[in-house]
Amino acid sequence: MTTSDATEKKPLWLLIEDRIQGIDLQDLSEANLETSIQKMAGELDGEGYNVSLHGGNLIQLRHAVAKARKVGKPMMRDFNAAISALTLEDVDDPYKATNSILEDLSDTWPELKLSDRRPDVIEIVEQTKLDLLIAKAKGLEGDAGIRLLIEESVDFSVITESMEITDEKVNEVDELIKQERAERARVAGLLEKVADKSNEEKVRHLFDNNVSEELIIEMAGVDQGVLDAVKKAMEEEIKEKQRLAEEEAARKKKEAEGPSLEDIPSDQMIDYIDSIREIMEFSEEEKEIRVMCEQSAIPKALVDIAVSDPDKLDELEKQAEG
Repeated sequence: MTTSDATEKKPLWLLIEDRIQGIDLQDLSEANLETSIQKMAGELDGEGYNVSLHGGNLIQLRHAVAKARKVGKPMMRDFNAAISALTLEDVDDPYKATNSILEDLSDTWPELKLSDRRPDVIEIVEQTKLDLLIAKAKGLEGDAGIRLLIEESVDFSVITESMEITDEKVNEVDELIKQERAERARVAGLLEKVADKSNEEKVRHLFDNNVSEELIIEMAGVDQGVLDAVKKAMEEEIKEKQRLAEEEAARKKKEAEGPSLEDIPSDQMIDYIDSIREIMEFSEEEKEIRVMCEQSAIPKALVDIAVSDPDKLDELEKQAEG
């Protein structure tokens, strides 16, 4: 590829074809041929390409002009038409797309298959792919377009410029994508552990490990019906576990509170009342009394009377003594 001292430019063969496309073919008639060639050579000289005084470059120009005259149209007409017809699906593999274009045009333009031109055609196809990706990205809602370009490994500087967004925005979306990829890797690992299980067991395993429903459907390969069935079964289990837990909590509470007044044997009633009186001599604060009574395993029913109506303790004591 011909370059200037400072900046890489279009390859000479491509610039020559562009020049030929830009002139009227009548200017390439026998009468005007030499004048047109010299004019194009001078224009190329002015752009930093030595054509007029470089034998090889001038021959390249003459050959390109001769071929356009023979075919009756410039090469770029067919080439640009082939490029314009490309879709994103076509350019998914730029090398394959390049081979297809060169093969389609080679009968008329075999020069395109020259080894020094193929890299230039690949570069044009890759740029076409980028242009198509950007066009698609701009038509997507929200951050979907930015995601598309990041996932297609488009340079961040190109994304910010083409989508007219900040570096911070690109980095934000990129971080979300990284987190999603990490989550997918985690889910894949979870699925490996239950690879031999039924779909229902897989779904349950993923639910237990806080995987989103959307990701379960996608990665476990199940439909919404399986998800709903598992969720319903798990909800019933949760309700049953909650019921049992409430019953156990009530049992422990009752056990901690001790027996009701009617269930306290007379001899124990007297002992409890003696203990309460000792505690009440130590403190008059209800909270402290309750704490010390609880530490002494005194039934709550008796403690409630002690803090609300302590005179009733005498009555209970007489009843216990018979």
